[in-house]
Amino acid sequence: MSWLRTHTCGELTKEQKGREVVLNGWVSTRRDLGGLIFIDLRDRYGITQIVFDETNKEIHSMAEQLRSEYVIGVKGKVINRSEETINPVMNTGEIEVEVSGITVYSKADTPPFEIKDQIATNEETRLRHRYLDLRRPELQKNMLLRSDVAHTIRNFYHERKFAEVETPVLMRSTPEGARDYLVPSRVNPGKFFALPQSPQTYKQILMVAGMDRYFQIVKCFRDEDLRADRQPEFTQVDVEMSFVNEEVIYSTHEELMATIWKEHLGVEIQAPFPRLTYSEALQKFGSDKPDLRFGVEINDISDEVSDSGFKIFNSTVQKGGRVLSITVPGQGSLGRGALDRLTEKAKTQAGAAGMIFMRLDGGEITCSVSKFLDESTMEKMAGASGAKDGDLVLILAGPAPAVYKQMGSLRLIVGEEFDLIDKSATKFLWVTEFPLVEWSKEDLRYYALHHPFTAPKPEDLDKLESKPEEVNARAYDLVLNGNEIGGGSIRIHDPKTQQRLFDLLGIHEKEAGEKFGFLLNAFKYGAPPHGGIALGLDRIIMLMSGSQSLRDVIAFPKNQKAQSLMDNCPDVVDEKQLKELHISLRKSAELKN
Repeated sequence: MSWLRTHTCGELTKEQKGREVVLNGWVSTRRDLGGLIFIDLRDRYGITQIVFDETNKEIHSMAEQLRSEYVIGVKGKVINRSEETINPVMNTGEIEVEVSGITVYSKADTPPFEIKDQIATNEETRLRHRYLDLRRPELQKNMLLRSDVAHTIRNFYHERKFAEVETPVLMRSTPEGARDYLVPSRVNPGKFFALPQSPQTYKQILMVAGMDRYFQIVKCFRDEDLRADRQPEFTQVDVEMSFVNEEVIYSTHEELMATIWKEHLGVEIQAPFPRLTYSEALQKFGSDKPDLRFGVEINDISDEVSDSGFKIFNSTVQKGGRVLSITVPGQGSLGRGALDRLTEKAKTQAGAAGMIFMRLDGGEITCSVSKFLDESTMEKMAGASGAKDGDLVLILAGPAPAVYKQMGSLRLIVGEEFDLIDKSATKFLWVTEFPLVEWSKEDLRYYALHHPFTAPKPEDLDKLESKPEEVNARAYDLVLNGNEIGGGSIRIHDPKTQQRLFDLLGIHEKEAGEKFGFLLNAFKYGAPPHGGIALGLDRIIMLMSGSQSLRDVIAFPKNQKAQSLMDNCPDVVDEKQLKELHISLRKSAELKN
């Protein structure tokens, strides 16, 4: 028997006192006080306390058999709780339902972990039983936030006359970035589709087709090594616009972020967002996605120490490297043990060869390499670092740009170590003017820093063949609290310029025609200037919800090995399927042995 509910478990109040209601849900907790049995009945909307009185012996007897996670329906009357039993943290905490009828929809085995937040269960167990994990209020809250934000995003773009267009999930392989996931074609033997790493080429073709403004909330796939903020399949908000420049894309998406944060977190976001060029971000913060929730900017003190007589400083500067410092306010009296631990973190976590420190305490400057430096040099170092009495100065030396990135990592370590980061702040930032290409010493060739469809800055176009490393791109990243949440660019819309970039990347005319001929041909028929952005929806929700991993904001995520433990995939398939797909497996030497 199934009873249609009259209310959810999160909406009853004193306003419904005396009303006969029907509730459906899961048994969350059960408390047997002998004559009375209390059960917290849970659904997605909340919890309602229901009570079974022994005066109704049949109903009371059934309640004695109930266990955690049984799915039940109850009929009963809403009554007020006594003053001393009111629960102010529950929306329904002023009432309870006196049960007069019950039906058990299904029984449940004892769960492998409690259905509550802040459980100590390991993640593998949670992922293996994801259907139980998703019953926890924290994850349900994340899923509902994700749903609501997606609704806001769609409304935002629709109101601004963007067309929502679905692009293919089966496309041609273009392995210029991460590895593709390949899909064999049964009806085209020996040929493969790829799952899209991005709808990049399709959305550009939509601009050629005159769609003018496009968006899509789309699944993308990358076969890459995983981290806490990476998944093999992820969701991005994909956007492309015709007849625009960077400023239009900036202002549109500043407005989108302000709308999302206001509607769902009640936070007012100020626009325009600050901007840093890639070079400025690296030199000031040691990162192309700097966390602006705290200061501690990087100082270049190379000039102050280039003739100090200290071999490490001198040789670093002579070889073209840099000597950098950061100043930690108020830590000038930090003990040697704490400094040794910080030095170890600089080595193991930031990748530095070592760390030098100076303490300004009580009007004196002490340094871990004082015996190699005179007092005048240390004063110049402190001055160039902006250090005051009571401060601590940390110094790294090495080749650039590696030493900037090491100092950027050390800056973040220091921010956490000394509680300098304002965790309540929301700091957006645009990072602009990325290099167009980067040189790979391993492959002895250039690679596009973003992707090969990104337009060079017009003033740098004449350097494309002669000095490609000096060419800046019309590319931009949107950063939030030290996390990249989006990236995009103004695109190349001229086939000749596109082929020039392909040539630089080693994709010559014949290969370009094979891989991207459809796009180049489309450009021949009149392509508008266009540009766009892709926003990482998973990462945005992770940051909004305060979660530590993308896996906590995706309903059915993969683990660190790109596996779904709940349904045990990927898995082997039988020989018949492989034969139909014209595939034979080659066993590795390890398997043969």
